Amino acid sequence: MYTNKTTKRVRVGNVEIGAGAPVSVQSMLNIPAHDIEGNVRQAKALQSAGCEIIRVSVPDVETIKTVEALKKNIDVPIVADIHFDWRLAIESVNAGVDKVRINPGNIGDEQRVKAVADVCRKNGVPIRIGVNSGSLEKEILAKYGSPTPEAMVESGLYHISLLEKYDFDDIVLSLKSSDTAKMYKAYTLAAEKCRYPLHLGVTEAGTSNMGVIKSAAGIGGLLLRGIGDTIRISLTDDPVEEVAAALKLLRALDLRKGGIRFVSCPTCGRTKIDLIGIAKEVEKRLEGQKKDITVAIMGCVVNGPGEAKEADLGIAGGDGCGVIFKNGEIIRKVDEDKLIDELIAEVEKI
Repeated sequence: MYTNKTTKRVRVGNVEIGAGAPVSVQSMLNIPAHDIEGNVRQAKALQSAGCEIIRVSVPDVETIKTVEALKKNIDVPIVADIHFDWRLAIESVNAGVDKVRINPGNIGDEQRVKAVADVCRKNGVPIRIGVNSGSLEKEILAKYGSPTPEAMVESGLYHISLLEKYDFDDIVLSLKSSDTAKMYKAYTLAAEKCRYPLHLGVTEAGTSNMGVIKSAAGIGGLLLRGIGDTIRISLTDDPVEEVAAALKLLRALDLRKGGIRFVSCPTCGRTKIDLIGIAKEVEKRLEGQKKDITVAIMGCVVNGPGEAKEADLGIAGGDGCGVIFKNGEIIRKVDEDKLIDELIAEVEKI
């Protein structure tokens, strides 16, 4: 069975993917490709947010200037997103990109595939084969009748065989669909047949409203099974939001350390303080905090310290007041209007 530790190790710039390397976070620039300053500005924002690999569209040769500017100004590895024109892949590699994303089957005859494989091998640049359910080969669609998970996997393995034919195996594979269930099944099938790292994602997932949920279900479920080496949460939003969601997901799965882990109860009839408001305010004030601790916001003293005894710090509500507890032990009682400030002060002491 596939696990993160058994895949081939692929290096993308200074980031390693597969063979036990930490699951890395990716995003994609959505500024118009010819806006050099805008793309550099957005890439810097992504870098600051914790993005570890950044992809940029390369629709024409003029965009190579954007690639060059990104390489000069950004420390994060840059991936060139190529469709159809094999020459753009070669130009991108010559401009210094750290990875190329293509579908070998849509860039022309096999001599063009060989040309891209040769230049990538020479420069130590890996290739991500990006299979999408909406752009499968006509022959495969005719065979399966629709973009089934099996069809996606067959397409991916076919593309892999094209690269391997020309002695290229620095490969990452993605099998994306906007249908979470299809995406999930496709990756589980690929995990049984593929020795290459898998890039996980639900494509066209939508806005944050549903996109985060769909991505968490598909990507999170796969990661819990040990499937997946690098991820992108695709949202119709600012790419920085994609990175924030991905990092939260990895922390929720205990695959990434650092930052506050929040535990808060859903409230019930015993709650006598504004726990919902307090929880939201605490989360807001501790946003960006890098300390690797768990903070609990609990509704009542009856259950609070006991249910959240594994938290480093927490509060539990009373009647217009509450208690501060540390590692399950109550340290003092506090009026409701001072609970947040007192909790924040304790966090700062750690």
